[in-house]
Amino acid sequence: MTDASPRPSTGQFSGKPLSEYTTLRLGGPARELVEAGDWTEAVAALREADGPTLVLAGGSNVVIGDEGFDGTVVLLRGGGIKELDNGLVQVQAGQVWDEFVAWTVAHGYAGVEFLSGIPGSAGATPIQNVGAYGQEVAQTIAWVRVWDREQDTIRDWSPEECAFAYRHSVFKHNDRYLVLSVDFRLERGAESRPIAYAETAKRLGVEVGDRVPLRDARETVLELRRGKGMVLDPDDHDTWSAGSFFTNPIIDEHTFRELAEKAGGEPPHWKTNDGRVKVSAAWLIGAAGFEKGHRRGNVSLSTKHTLALTNRGGATTADLLALATEVADKVEADFGIRLHPEPVMVL
Repeated sequence: MTDASPRPSTGQFSGKPLSEYTTLRLGGPARELVEAGDWTEAVAALREADGPTLVLAGGSNVVIGDEGFDGTVVLLRGGGIKELDNGLVQVQAGQVWDEFVAWTVAHGYAGVEFLSGIPGSAGATPIQNVGAYGQEVAQTIAWVRVWDREQDTIRDWSPEECAFAYRHSVFKHNDRYLVLSVDFRLERGAESRPIAYAETAKRLGVEVGDRVPLRDARETVLELRRGKGMVLDPDDHDTWSAGSFFTNPIIDEHTFRELAEKAGGEPPHWKTNDGRVKVSAAWLIGAAGFEKGHRRGNVSLSTKHTLALTNRGGATTADLLALATEVADKVEADFGIRLHPEPVMVL
């Protein structure tokens, strides 16, 4: 979970580097670091903070600059899962996301099983509208409990108010709101939701639209993610990343036809509900000539897939951004499409 407000740069600060709290293992120190045991302590710390603030939980979807953060960083810890009387399951913002997914599978709740293995906190999932393997949290979120900093009020928001879109919500790039907890409306039963992703169905030996035992769905997704370096492992530098660094671009039909002509055939793509086309960013990166493991100093594309930018050890955020720019510039030069970062940038 990441929530940032703009800050001026005033140089280096004392204290622990924020690289210790991000999956990229990058980022300079904060002026002040506060650890909150739950959301009530986080809100109290933010109310008392003097100047800019940044909230970190899992630190999995954020890029922090080498200069650090000239303000207060609140580390949101603590979690909890509760079954509510109205058939909902509530998870606290500081809860480790994959622990929540494991809990739902163990307790016979379907709806987030294909989101297994995603790093970070539960509170981050509505901010990014986290999705993978044919599922998005927007499909099952019933309510998001939010603290409004400007009005100093706490209220439950409906999915419509959250304005969920592809890897986006009203909370992204907006420091006014802090997610405190999320209520999910899940389906009771021993089987998964219908499989919506062809790669998952193929690995499970079933058809798209079929259901499988929840545990099979979870284990298959974990296996697929491990094969792509997308399950955190301190010994695997391919997991020293922020996950998929670029979002899949969404373009109009005319631009897609131009792209297909340049590429000599249609790239992997998906139609959106509004008639546009979502194109595979990983395909664009590969078609622009970048191979797995493409390296620039101490950073590289993952050796397992081209969509993750990784820290090979001893890297700086400047190194990472230089590689991101190299990739985005080449894709734009070749295909006229600009790739945009998925992580929150705190630079």
